[in-house]
Amino acid sequence: MNADVLVIGAGLAGLRTATLLAECGHDVLLAERRPTLTGAIRTTGIFVRRTLDDFALPPDCLGPPIRHVALYPPTLRRAVTLVSARDEYRVADMASLYTAAARTATDAGVRIALGTRYAGRQSGAFLLMDRNGPISVQARFVVGADGARSQVARDLGLDRNRHLLVGGEEVFPIPRHDEPPTFHCVIDPSLAPGYLAWVVNDGQHAHVGVAGYACRFPDGLRRALDRFSNAAPGLHGISRPDEVERRGGPIPVGGVLRRISSVDGLLVGDAAGAVSPLTAGGLDPCLRLSDHAAEVLDEALRSGRADTLARYNGAALRRRFRGRLALRRGLAQVRTPPVATAAFTLLRTPPGRYAARRILFGDASFPSP
Repeated sequence: MNADVLVIGAGLAGLRTATLLAECGHDVLLAERRPTLTGAIRTTGIFVRRTLDDFALPPDCLGPPIRHVALYPPTLRRAVTLVSARDEYRVADMASLYTAAARTATDAGVRIALGTRYAGRQSGAFLLMDRNGPISVQARFVVGADGARSQVARDLGLDRNRHLLVGGEEVFPIPRHDEPPTFHCVIDPSLAPGYLAWVVNDGQHAHVGVAGYACRFPDGLRRALDRFSNAAPGLHGISRPDEVERRGGPIPVGGVLRRISSVDGLLVGDAAGAVSPLTAGGLDPCLRLSDHAAEVLDEALRSGRADTLARYNGAALRRRFRGRLALRRGLAQVRTPPVATAAFTLLRTPPGRYAARRILFGDASFPSP
């Protein structure tokens, strides 16, 4: 097979990059190891206000807007509740969103190969594997949109994520109720070491999850999630069904990687470390960095100059993450429930609430290249 660009991974970053390149007139092949885009979803699907303002996401794929955030200490008592005057978050039905994005991609001319995994480079070509065997692809460039542990990054000799959280989540529909849609966050190092546990209740679905450093979970991620599910806030009077959708996977929190391009291709999304080190939010970065990637690839294809990809440089972007990387290191040092409880003493003061509002409701987004 032949293509101008081979994209590996049909997450949001891969789909957007492929679509933009196809709309520029390039021949794009997108390979995805999953047999269907609606299975094995790894993200909660939380979109922040800046993303919703700047990108035209299908409204029917988005849940109700969320303005309330409640922060809990390990005791789950005396939550710090913050309310914004604006719609701050919406949780997407990611299965529907992926389906809509794939339809847009194919309409633009992208060839999507599901059930097809990337198997590396061989004799100057890229090797794919599907149920019928190996496929050799001659492509000018390859895009690694293949997640936090990117095989494309390894094959291109690019930087790879070293600082990872691991998260797990249960998702289930809930009956409508009169409580406002709320994002509940629990900071408890014994439950979610180095990060937090959460409940997103938007009035339609509940997302109940925990994330942290894998080596610090006392009894493993699965037991931590089961323990949290039994006492999770924000679900009073709502019974958990027997059948729930389970999600999980690694989350890079080391900031944008420095070397994310070579003369043969580049990385986008989680593969590039384009995730907020502090909040672990990655949907806004994946869209913005994908736009930049498509712009650089389009220029390289039109000019015939592979060195154009040198403009796609993570080192410059990384400098914009210094503050968030410092806060990430600070949060990682909160190792015991008493320390987390003590931190809430500061969080309940006016300066503490102001800082929390800046993080949760601020106007910042992924920095523009």
